[in-house]
Amino acid sequence: MTQFDPVFIAIGSLGVLIFIITSMLGMGFSLTIPQIMAPLKDRRLIIMSLVANFVLVPILALVIIRVIPVSEGIQIGLILVGFAAGAPFLPKLVHVAKGGMAFTAGLMVLLMVVTIAYLPLVLPFVLTGVQVNPWEIARSLIVLMLIPLAIALFIRARYESVATGLVHTMNMAANLSLIAMFIGYFIGYSDVTYGVLGTGGILVSILLVVGAAVIGYLLGGPDKDNKKVLALGTGKRNLAAAFAVASSNFASNPEVLIEVMDVAVIGFIVLMLIAGEMGRRSVRGAGKSVSQ
Repeated sequence: MTQFDPVFIAIGSLGVLIFIITSMLGMGFSLTIPQIMAPLKDRRLIIMSLVANFVLVPILALVIIRVIPVSEGIQIGLILVGFAAGAPFLPKLVHVAKGGMAFTAGLMVLLMVVTIAYLPLVLPFVLTGVQVNPWEIARSLIVLMLIPLAIALFIRARYESVATGLVHTMNMAANLSLIAMFIGYFIGYSDVTYGVLGTGGILVSILLVVGAAVIGYLLGGPDKDNKKVLALGTGKRNLAAAFAVASSNFASNPEVLIEVMDVAVIGFIVLMLIAGEMGRRSVRGAGKSVSQ
């Protein structure tokens, strides 16, 4: 390790904290309670969403690491991402796919809140060979995610103009901190990064993202808009939650963080391509309907 590595690692760690908090604030500032609650009245769709994200995708992650031999750090990273749902980036994907934005807000918040309760309960049983502190996991998720989201929702309810004016700033801060995190960790842990890239980290990431999107699409029901939203919402895992757990519980194993970043990059690329194709098909379908 060179003398510059600790500096870049510190930049990456700071980027993680800013990314998580600003993502949650941006989500809360952009949503109202009615927007969140309205789509949740469809019980069947909600049940299918929960099954897809907290039963089938976690099983998929476990199957992938059983079938493909990878290091312990990569396994833990993939499990963290596979078990964490509710991505703040979902509305952008759904917009590209020309899907239903109404269901998007409710699904995003529902999955994120369930993730905060789900991870501390389930991870100690899944990561049997690793020392995991359930309270440490819960505390990091509550402090970094739930409290900022609650504060932002409260501000939005009481001071709407202030909240909406801050959405762009929070989103920009989240994007810039994500870039800083990638640069800091990839350079700071450059020796580990190359090892992860060459030992199956990319392959298992692709399988998880694509498999999760397929699961969401199949369980989305007959409505095409809902299928799009659930496919993208299930494929785009909750990186904020995964990074929160990884940075607070597995900081001594940089492979975990690098694998989470692998899924972040691959998930963004793959799901943007899928969303773009969905959007183009919607436009073609609308064009055919008009011509008829």
